[in-house]
Amino acid sequence: MLCTVVHAMAIPTSPKERNLNATAAVAAAVVPAAGRGERLGPGAPKALRELGGVPLLVHAVRALARSRAVGLVVVAAPPEGVPEVGALLDSHGLDGKDIRVVAGGATRQESVRLGLAAIPAEVEIVLVHDAARPLVPVDVVDAVVAAVRSGADAVVPAVPLADTVKRVVPQAGGRPEPVVETPERATLRAVQTPQGFRRAVLCEVHEKALAEEASAGQAEGALPPVTDDAGLVERFGGQVVVVPGHEEAFKVTRPLDLVLAEAVLARRRASDGF
Repeated sequence: MLCTVVHAMAIPTSPKERNLNATAAVAAAVVPAAGRGERLGPGAPKALRELGGVPLLVHAVRALARSRAVGLVVVAAPPEGVPEVGALLDSHGLDGKDIRVVAGGATRQESVRLGLAAIPAEVEIVLVHDAARPLVPVDVVDAVVAAVRSGADAVVPAVPLADTVKRVVPQAGGRPEPVVETPERATLRAVQTPQGFRRAVLCEVHEKALAEEASAGQAEGALPPVTDDAGLVERFGGQVVVVPGHEEAFKVTRPLDLVLAEAVLARRRASDGF
């Protein structure tokens, strides 16, 4: 089965395995980091671009590790770069928590599945966090875990939208796009990570998605891909709830985002030695 626990491919970045998951209330986190991130331009994979002299991936793992609710972080790295990513994390002093590196897949969804397989069976709460969100505050991580502990199947942090949103009909070649409607902004949220799940729910929707892919293939009319794990829960009829996110948990996707992240990091370092 998809969520059968697999340890053979997991490379711990600490000297020994730690039993930090003695209670099911302790969460594990998966960080899919096998993508290239072309929108940041040519060069290293997005997760390895530097922010304040430190790779985005290291910042993201540190953000999760700061939470006392998280006992294990699994990084799904490019298959050819697993040893290097493990050494990178180890070299940045991230051995205070159980951190493991596994080979990721060709898609984000596949990388999450492979990360799930490396989580011990007794862990019942799983977070999924974008490596490109390096500055998520620990309070957001804690709030997501707390909501799952309180009974939610799936939880996403999110912030209200500042801009008016238009639904349009996409056009090729940069042509003007007709507006279909203007959704009520008060009902919309911009979703962030980490997203939190009961492990059984996350495993179930990934198994269903895998079966759906196998049966549909590239057939016409196949369901469109989802962009996050909460979207899988929604697709298969589950309930997702929202907790407050934070403006500093933005995703570093474009060069301008990296400039903003540098400014936020500089302010943090000046104010509290972050």
